[in-house]
Amino acid sequence: MTETWIILGATSGMARAFARDRAARGASLILCGRDMDDMQASAADALARGAAATEVMAIDIRKPETFTPILDRAASLAGLINVAVFVGSMPAQSDVDDNPGLIAGTVTDNLAGPATFLHRIAPMLEARGGGFVVGVSSVSGDRGRLSNYVYGAAKSGFSTYLSGYRNRMARSGVHVMTVKPGPVDTAMTYGMGKLPFMTTPEAVAADIARGLQKRRRILYTAPIWRLIMTVIRLIPEPIFMKTRF
Repeated sequence: MTETWIILGATSGMARAFARDRAARGASLILCGRDMDDMQASAADALARGAAATEVMAIDIRKPETFTPILDRAASLAGLINVAVFVGSMPAQSDVDDNPGLIAGTVTDNLAGPATFLHRIAPMLEARGGGFVVGVSSVSGDRGRLSNYVYGAAKSGFSTYLSGYRNRMARSGVHVMTVKPGPVDTAMTYGMGKLPFMTTPEAVAADIARGLQKRRRILYTAPIWRLIMTVIRLIPEPIFMKTRF
């Protein structure tokens, strides 16, 4: 039976690359985001690449009422349902320092909104007894750093949520994978220059595909970030406080 992927945040660079990968494998795709024209173009591209079917649906992660049509559509589908969450926002820490009102939106975009959607779809996934959930977090959530600790805090919360969600969903055969990218060459990092070990959306999508095949629980991409973040977590706090990352 054809697999169906619900992709949240479908207009992000990583989501587009992931959709192309799933399309080439013959999956059906439900692309969810705010820019309908952009998603229509992605849907047409996915069909050309081999997707069994595509459709687009509007979602605003800050407005839970927009989740209901997607959940209703999912309920009408036969077979297993998979979900990939690419939603997120990353305001500059300096902007947050100037305007702390940005904190609430950052937490909603990266944690509260995605967690609410996943919680609402959980009973449906459990009842079907299988499938995958891919949650895109960030290496920034592994330790609070001077340069982006509000974004990092939100992603840390999402990683923790996914850990508990994985524990819950495993009992019904649903596999949950937390993806922790380092810097990726997308619109989110535009203007930051060439960051260390920066990767591409296509490389992230390929890593996710391999991670799903191997049923990884936590996936760092690029893989070197697992080592880097292990070292960063081990730095004693008095020393770490003197760094500028």
